[in-house]
Amino acid sequence: MRNVTKDNITDVFMGYLAQDTDPRMREIMGSLVKHLHGFARETNLTHEEWRQGIAFLENCAAIESPDRHEFVLASDVLGLSSLVDMLHSQPDATSSSVLGPFHISGAPPLPVGGDMKRHYGGPILLAEGVIRDHAGQPIPGAELDIWQTAPNGLYASQDAEQDTYSFHGLMTVGDDGRYAFTTVKPVEYTVPSDGPVGDILRACGRHPWRPSHLHFIAEADGFRPLVTEVFPEGDPYLDQDTVFGVRDDLVMQYEDMPAGSFPDTGFELSGKVPDAYLKVAFDLTLVPKAST
Repeated sequence: MRNVTKDNITDVFMGYLAQDTDPRMREIMGSLVKHLHGFARETNLTHEEWRQGIAFLENCAAIESPDRHEFVLASDVLGLSSLVDMLHSQPDATSSSVLGPFHISGAPPLPVGGDMKRHYGGPILLAEGVIRDHAGQPIPGAELDIWQTAPNGLYASQDAEQDTYSFHGLMTVGDDGRYAFTTVKPVEYTVPSDGPVGDILRACGRHPWRPSHLHFIAEADGFRPLVTEVFPEGDPYLDQDTVFGVRDDLVMQYEDMPAGSFPDTGFELSGKVPDAYLKVAFDLTLVPKAST
């Protein structure tokens, strides 16, 4: 089309889409371009500002690696990841929350009652709960993928000093739906800020901190997978998570347990914890997959 103008360019774009374009693709691309064009018009975007935006994308691509997912991080700190989570959270299920850029697939098996703390220092945390359905019944054989940072605030994929699957475990629950494990108390940490996402945070006057948390992916046959994370009450960044991941129902309460009260059986560390420790109970609720 020869007479493209600032007023009709969005409609022209839609006309360029092939008639047999998948309807959902047409809807998504049309809406994306409509909002991009509207953003440029609303802000009267300059060439230099446009070039800076392109440079941001190029710098994200340049820093991407199997262990560094800068585009995911950008989505997280802009709130897009959490918005998508909230759009598709199910009302009868535990809220979903961001996957984050540091999940590693293929975690080693972790038995019910297993230990992820190993030789690391820091307070022992005993975490347990039941994976259940929306009616409150346990889900036998559900699978729980668990991961967190080490006490230094780094995930295994960020830290050459850690094993590949440090603080990662894949647990299959029994007929009672119960999961249980020991680990070190998670710590608050900063998202990577040495790249283009860090530049955005600083330009906006924002901090890079996340509250401490445990990550979970819960899956079971016939149920919708749940990707979530849980946060302790009282964390200093609970109300200012830089990736917007906190939800009311994902806040847990640590319980201070006295010395000598660690369970005598059922845990890898049974008989090995004479001191005080922390305990938390948090159930996870899954909902059935939609029938087709």
